[in-house]
Amino acid sequence: MSKVILTAALNGVLTDPARFNVPVTPEEMARAARGARDAGASIVHIHYRAQKPGRGHLPSWDPAVAAAITEAIRAEVPDIIVNSTTGTIGPDIAGPLDCLRAVRPEIAAANAGTLNYLKATSEGQWAWPPMVFDNPVEKLQAYLDAMAEIGAVPEFECFDIGIVRSVSLYQQVGMVRRPPQVNFVMGVASGMPADPDLLPILLKYLPAGASWQTTVIGRAEVWAVHRRAAELGGHLRTGLEDTFYLPDGSRADGNARLIEQLASLAREAGREVASPAETRAILSL
Repeated sequence: MSKVILTAALNGVLTDPARFNVPVTPEEMARAARGARDAGASIVHIHYRAQKPGRGHLPSWDPAVAAAITEAIRAEVPDIIVNSTTGTIGPDIAGPLDCLRAVRPEIAAANAGTLNYLKATSEGQWAWPPMVFDNPVEKLQAYLDAMAEIGAVPEFECFDIGIVRSVSLYQQVGMVRRPPQVNFVMGVASGMPADPDLLPILLKYLPAGASWQTTVIGRAEVWAVHRRAAELGGHLRTGLEDTFYLPDGSRADGNARLIEQLASLAREAGREVASPAETRAILSL
C-alpha cells in the first residue's frame, strides 16, 4: 500500500497555553516541530499566536510574528514542510495574506466552504456564541490567488459533505488547476461527525486525482477514524490542535506522543510513514 503522510497540528487557534501544553513562542514551536518530526511527521500545520505575556491564547496575524515562528521551525527542522493556517472570520483577510507572503509556506489551508460553527454544553447552553465560519467563493479565490503567487499548494479544508462536493465545482470553473489536496475535517459538532463509517461515502465524492487526509477532532474516539483512513489509503493528521487524548483515553503530554501513536496505527494498517522528501514527491510540492 502507498506510503502515508503524517501531519502534526501543533497548536490550533484558541487553546489556552495556561491550561494546556500547547506551544506558542517561536522557541516552543520549534521544539514541538522537532519532536513531531522525530516521531514521524513530515508536515507541521501551524497557527500564529500573540506573543505578549498573558495573550498567548489569542491569534496573531502580525507577519513579523508569523515569520519569527516559521524561521525558528525551519532552523530547528530544516526538512520539515510548513502548512500555514489562513482561517479567519469576516471579509478582512489582509492579515492572513500578509502572513502567507511573509512565511511562504509550501502548503496553506484553503477553507473550502461556510459552516455554522456551533457547540452545545451538557447544561443546554451554547459553548460559545453561535458564529458563522464564513468562506464564500470570493474569499477563497483571494486566498488561492495569493497561494499561486507564492507557490503554496492549497489544502482544501472540508467540514461537511457539501463542501467536499464544492471542491469538484471549483475544479470545473477553473479555480483549481492541479489535483486537489482535500482534508476531511471531522468531529466539529455542527459539521461531519468523527465516524469511520462515513469515510467510504466521502471518498465517493472526492474529486478525481485528489489526495486526501483526515483531521479528526475529539477524544479517544478519533483513533478509530484514523485507523480506517489508514486502511483506505488516506493520509493522517493529529496534534494538540485536534485532540489531547491518546487511544487509551489518557492525556497526551505533547504533539510528539500523538504522532507516535498515529505512526504506530499506520504501520498496523500496513502503511509505511513517508519522509519529508517522499511527501514532497507525493504531493508535488
